[in-house]
Amino acid sequence: MIILGIDTGGTFTDFVLLQDNRLSIHKVLSTPAAPEQAILQGIAELGLHQLQGEEVYIIHGSTVATNAVLEGKGVRTAYITNRGLGDVLTIGRQARRELYNLQPVPQPPPVPPELCLETGGRLAADGQVVEPLSEDDLLRLRQSLHQLAPRSVAINMMFAFLDDRFEKRIAAAVPEGIFVSRSSQVLPEYKEYERGIATWLNASVGPIVQGYLSRLFSGLTEATQQRASKIQVSVMQSYGGTMDIAQAGEQAVQLLLSGPAGGLAGAKYVGELAGRQRLLSFDMGGTSTDVALIDGDIVLTNEGRIGDYPVAIPMVDMHTIGAGGGSIATVDAGGLLQVGPQSAGADPGPACYGKGGRQATVTDANVVLGRLRPDRFLGGKMSLDEQASFKAVEALATPLNMDVVATATGIINIVNEHMARALRVMSVQKGIDPRQLTLTCFGGAGGLHVCALAEALDMTQAMVPIHAGVLSALGMLAAPRARHLSRTLNSPLAEMDAQKLEAQFLLLEQSGSEALSQEGVAAEDIQRLRSVDLRYKGQSYTLNVPWQNKTQSEQLFHQLHEQRYGHRLVQPLELVTARVKLSGSKPDIPLNASSSTSRNTARPLADQSVALPGIGEQVSVYSRENLPPEHIIKGPALITETVSTTFLAANWECRVDSFGNLILSK
Repeated sequence: MIILGIDTGGTFTDFVLLQDNRLSIHKVLSTPAAPEQAILQGIAELGLHQLQGEEVYIIHGSTVATNAVLEGKGVRTAYITNRGLGDVLTIGRQARRELYNLQPVPQPPPVPPELCLETGGRLAADGQVVEPLSEDDLLRLRQSLHQLAPRSVAINMMFAFLDDRFEKRIAAAVPEGIFVSRSSQVLPEYKEYERGIATWLNASVGPIVQGYLSRLFSGLTEATQQRASKIQVSVMQSYGGTMDIAQAGEQAVQLLLSGPAGGLAGAKYVGELAGRQRLLSFDMGGTSTDVALIDGDIVLTNEGRIGDYPVAIPMVDMHTIGAGGGSIATVDAGGLLQVGPQSAGADPGPACYGKGGRQATVTDANVVLGRLRPDRFLGGKMSLDEQASFKAVEALATPLNMDVVATATGIINIVNEHMARALRVMSVQKGIDPRQLTLTCFGGAGGLHVCALAEALDMTQAMVPIHAGVLSALGMLAAPRARHLSRTLNSPLAEMDAQKLEAQFLLLEQSGSEALSQEGVAAEDIQRLRSVDLRYKGQSYTLNVPWQNKTQSEQLFHQLHEQRYGHRLVQPLELVTARVKLSGSKPDIPLNASSSTSRNTARPLADQSVALPGIGEQVSVYSRENLPPEHIIKGPALITETVSTTFLAANWECRVDSFGNLILSK
């Protein structure tokens, strides 16, 4: 089987192809208005449209759902809930963006009042019926939906996670052709506001995601139907596993961190091969930087946010800032240099791309400082306009009364500080000493900043994975098919009936196993991991720990609580939510010194020596594909490859491991 991982980013769309047990990589500029066009272009350039009868498996990380939410471009959605609760999504948690602003600008509600429909079918906290759902209620709902003509419906009934019969009856009454999202299916957990937001987001972007996936699959099928015998497509989920394209459209909310999750899957896979399982990662692309912690496994959270909205589904625990290669540098009204969060994106892109961009970006600053070699960008397939970068940075240097090199250095220092602050959020602020971790960078721009960021956090170990510039696409290949399922139980831990809990775990595992079996995962290959959300009695927030038994899980909770918050309490615990992770077997990706189709085992001499502004000695430039295992490079040096560049700073040393990773030590 031929396997292709595709990651759609804000600037580039990345491809990693596994064919005949060899990896090859490719990049094309993204087409944000129609992401499938860049994908089909890349597939054509890789020659996959000329295959003769092979089976092709594609794993895709998509930003369609994320962009639709951030840009407020979801479809017209009706929100159905119990009587008296139609304004829950509008009221939310009553949190204010600006605490001391007495006259804040009113924000539009997620769902307009006229689209909030109230009906019967209310349950109490113990599952008893408080108000029945009558046939007259269903008739009125149908009439309202006919008049409102929404494209989607989100159904969020009180305590539906205990009993979903009322939600199912309402869903059955919705007129045909309308996308339906039920809270008992999307997020069967407590907290009606968070559950309602997740259900509404799923309904709001569901038709958009379905339409995109349908166009993509049709385009892929058309491109290969005359030659390829079979094509399969899976989509990366926010929790780091994949799901078949036929099911992914129904669960659009699970795609909100699709691409970044692929990067973490790739970092985890490469880290395990390198013997480094505790990683502090940063993915620096063209538009943003995603920072995350990998402590043996990818760390998940159910307290994530997308834009202004809480997203309580399991997703990778990640901190994202507007700092990337395309981040625009400006001089503010006070005469200070600022970088980001605005980005030049793929069109027009940085000034050096030669596509009409005039504003200086982080990429342009790296060109001015000589760290990005114009003749080696994308392996020489795309040349950079060095003069355009100088002109763009010079336009900032004049009002700052600085020279061009000093201004470019300032741009780099500022964006580095933004990223260092984000790295501290995911380490120091969680009670974790970053000096005990390996700083792992990926994304097209990560290698240019890794040494400076490590020094900012007093870290002495770093890693630039093989194929770091396309690691998110590589992670698509490394991620297993998976499901994360949950159900709120809300019971004192000491009083939790062991048989009842076991029955809930088995129900969740059965549901997940059936979904995975539809994707061809054999029952004997499914791995199951149980966990629970615990909290001290009286707390509002929980911590997730593996479930073994009451005693062991309680001990793990106390330890984690003390690590995170600095103390533990003598207080009874509550078991809030049971969770199950099911995953298929992990794919075997051939990462080694000969896995790249372009690797050259000739003697690794530097291709050239160049003078870089601000560095008083000649700097050697190496081609990464020419570096054999165990080769040592001392900084300062530049290591170039097709999809990224690594700047090895002075006082740093680089060793090439047996898999082709660059292991950096200070």
